[in-house]
Amino acid sequence: MDRLYENSKAVDMDIGLTKNELLDLIYQTTDANNMLDGVHIRLMVTRGLKPTPYQNPNTTIGKPIVVIIAEHKAASSGPKINGITLFTCHVRRGPPDVQDPSWNSHSKLNCIAACIQANKAGTDEALMLDPQGFVATCNSVNFFCVRKGVVWAPRPQYQMAGITRSNILRCCELGGIPYKEHDFYLTQVYSADESFVTGTFGGVTPVREIDGRVI
Repeated sequence: MDRLYENSKAVDMDIGLTKNELLDLIYQTTDANNMLDGVHIRLMVTRGLKPTPYQNPNTTIGKPIVVIIAEHKAASSGPKINGITLFTCHVRRGPPDVQDPSWNSHSKLNCIAACIQANKAGTDEALMLDPQGFVATCNSVNFFCVRKGVVWAPRPQYQMAGITRSNILRCCELGGIPYKEHDFYLTQVYSADESFVTGTFGGVTPVREIDGRVI
């Protein structure tokens, strides 16, 4: 909720509901469908209707449209058991003055382009670099690696503010596990002792191969 409202304010979109009111709508949706567990919720907000296709937000008619998609959906156990494969794509994560990479928005064509390249390469996910060539993130999940007992996470500047990502870093801090957020190269990733990705739906998923290198 914090991320949604922060992003909405950044793009000057008033959702028209308080956080508690929006949470209440989500629970109304799950209650109406007798959903108690194993539920995946996709929450989307758009500016609303327009009289004609036009990008200027001032032409919006009425209030924003809130879409709540709740479905019984479980992540496949295969990736957690076997690990996934990554391919480093040519598409880079852009700087905040182009489009803030931390926004979880519908305008994610660069991530879709990266995903397409990974698909063509026959891998599960694309690994994306930042404008300087350092490892940044994957096209739909956050990236980590482990070297010599230390958890490495790319700096947050060029990736979405992942909720599971932040939980991993908090667990490291609470559990006394050494970690650092910093710049690192693909060469250091290829020789990592371990690698994994994180996301709200899939949780923590191991990575077994990156660009043909077995991790």
